[in-house]
Amino acid sequence: MLLPISNVPRAYSWGSPTLIPALEGREPTGEPEAEIWYGAHPGSPSRVGDGAQTLDVALAEAGEPPLPFLLKLLAAGSSLSIQAHPTKAEAEAGFAREEAAGIPRDADDRLYRDDNHKPEIIVALSDEFRALVGLRPVAGTRRLIARLAGAGGAANAAAGGALARLDELLSDTDEERGLRAALAWALSEASPADVAALADALAAAQASATDDADADTIDVLLAAASDFPGDRGLYVALLMNLVVLRRGQALFAPAGVLHAYQSGLGVELMAASDNVLRGGLTPKHVDVPELLRVLDATPGPAPLVELVQTGDQGVLYDVGVPDFALTRVEIEGRTASADLRGPAIILATRGALRVTERGQDAPAVDLVPGAAVYVGGGARGVDIAGRGEAFLAQPGRV
Repeated sequence: MLLPISNVPRAYSWGSPTLIPALEGREPTGEPEAEIWYGAHPGSPSRVGDGAQTLDVALAEAGEPPLPFLLKLLAAGSSLSIQAHPTKAEAEAGFAREEAAGIPRDADDRLYRDDNHKPEIIVALSDEFRALVGLRPVAGTRRLIARLAGAGGAANAAAGGALARLDELLSDTDEERGLRAALAWALSEASPADVAALADALAAAQASATDDADADTIDVLLAAASDFPGDRGLYVALLMNLVVLRRGQALFAPAGVLHAYQSGLGVELMAASDNVLRGGLTPKHVDVPELLRVLDATPGPAPLVELVQTGDQGVLYDVGVPDFALTRVEIEGRTASADLRGPAIILATRGALRVTERGQDAPAVDLVPGAAVYVGGGARGVDIAGRGEAFLAQPGRV
């Protein structure tokens, strides 16, 4: 069963007004276009065919299993909120706890809106995709703090005191313990004057910056300070890795890992869940104790994804979760065949492609960039022909 699906962009304030329209080859509306959702998630289910029916309804009527994943186009024009997601066990316990407490599932301070985890992967479609992901090794953060102090922050009493306090917490011989203490201070004790002083120190450092590894980080932090004035999350961002993905590279955010996408266009795939613990750069609710409870505070480099060649036309982004697997298929006049192990969604991101279900005498579905097709769970495989690029999402291996 092949069902053409589509959706409308979601106009979150952090969205880019140009990146999705450029992919789809249309004029921008002038409004931010942050995400397009492809799937059956009740928050924004895809429309089937001419749009008369949503995918969740169509799947229920056809007796299809629920989709365990949600596929998105994501276009960031400014920073998303800093966030982490719970493990499956943490989500089940948190959901049950909030249900028992009678907190409405749509309440602003609700943390666990379902009982699922939310690992996620993002693959860059733009030439550069910037993200803050994971906690930087402490030595690198302390070097950056010293640079900020030396660039003028130390001359400002508030900046000097706040940066000195942060550095003191990070001097703990147990790096994870020091990072947890630094995060707790940043989100619970840093004053508005401390945040403003950090922004001033960043501006002073940018003015005297040389072209080195920290210069891009300073630029990103200063942009976040401008977009979220007074937000304590600026100190959290200071502790995180900045990574710049090139087209086709990917990041994986497993449970507990802090992340905040900054700029660029990408294909995102995640487990079907709304569970988000925020850590700043947001006007939304931040529950500091619960964030620190689920947080993985292990320092280290950003978690780049290993690319596994699956043939001369396919690349698998292997993250080893049962909820989803993502494959990029590039076709230049030949036909690519893909085996399936459950329901799948194929999203075109370049060129013109035609999808057929293997072994079935049924109409093919033509795809252009931004268009997608749902493939029913009974399909053994699909053939993709034409010239272009597509991403295939399906359940992962158990």
